[in-house]
Amino acid sequence: MPAKSDLTTAQLTDFLSANYGNEVNSDAVRHACVEFGVTYPTAVKRLRDFYVKRGTWNLTVQERLEQTYEAPSAAPAVAVTAREEQNLVPEKDDNFVPFGNFTDVKKIINSKLFYPVFITGMSGNGKTFSVEQACAALNRELIRVNITIETDEDDLIGGFRLVNGETVWHNGPVIEALERGAVLLLDEVDLASNKILCLQSVLEGKGVFLKKTGRYVKPAAGFNVIATANTKGKGSDDGRFIGTNVLNEAFLERFALTFEQEYPTPAIESKMLNNYCTELGCCDSEFIQNLANWADIIRKTFKDGGIDEVISTRRLVHIIRAFSIWGDRMKAIKVCVNRFDEETKQSFIELYDKIDADVNTEEEENAANQD
Repeated sequence: MPAKSDLTTAQLTDFLSANYGNEVNSDAVRHACVEFGVTYPTAVKRLRDFYVKRGTWNLTVQERLEQTYEAPSAAPAVAVTAREEQNLVPEKDDNFVPFGNFTDVKKIINSKLFYPVFITGMSGNGKTFSVEQACAALNRELIRVNITIETDEDDLIGGFRLVNGETVWHNGPVIEALERGAVLLLDEVDLASNKILCLQSVLEGKGVFLKKTGRYVKPAAGFNVIATANTKGKGSDDGRFIGTNVLNEAFLERFALTFEQEYPTPAIESKMLNNYCTELGCCDSEFIQNLANWADIIRKTFKDGGIDEVISTRRLVHIIRAFSIWGDRMKAIKVCVNRFDEETKQSFIELYDKIDADVNTEEEENAANQD
């Protein structure tokens, strides 16, 4: 009988499997403790890799994983095939107009230096779109990961998956980006929990050790990390971005620099909207100019504390798309600002009515019909 300190996991599992089958309960483990002269906690510790739930262990789990380790050709075969077939370079969007930090972000990506970047700014102002289009312009692969409170190490790094009845290792987006030398985009990173701290070594440019397979993955040339967020990782005091979290200071400190993304100027925004109008076949230069000026006034009023909402560039594009459907300026605006509370919605509509002399509000239309 082995001494308490000499009992191996293999000896324990062999005994349990031979006497109680592959799925064992706490009673079986206690009988094994008597057989080997060890304490129950010691036996449980030896069985930690087989844990299913309280008082239940499945002895086939680790065996399947070990078989996978001994057949390394199985996992890479899937990964390599996928890597060869996929082209992760984003498509160029003809509607995009460079503005703000685009040139700087493009230079960083083009340098192929490892230089983590944090981009913060209001919702719908092109943070993610700018990174995608920078990669498209440079023909660089981009792997975008949308972060949520549930995102964990398995989502990011990868794990074992069941493929054709076999358990094989599947790379997560982080490992794919590391091996391909791609740009890893952590979108909405301020929604993350502390589970994202599994990226600490990655953010230092040192790669990552896969503890489940015993393999160390080094970053290929050109690998970089860019994160986007509505906040600076300190939470949202005004409640506008509910669900955002205070990120670990050590995590934030690993980003070399931070860009503060603003909304485009009316001139740039007009060019963007004109591109969308051309694509949709609903060109109206006056309407475009009015929308850009309208949004600019609203944003300035927001900064001064006069209102609690803004019109984003994304919402202006929504309005253009609505206009292409109905051909009615005011209806396009109304259906796209209905998401706001009644007071805010009315103030936005009335402001546009003052800018555009060719449209009427609902009240004005009703009065005209009564006459």
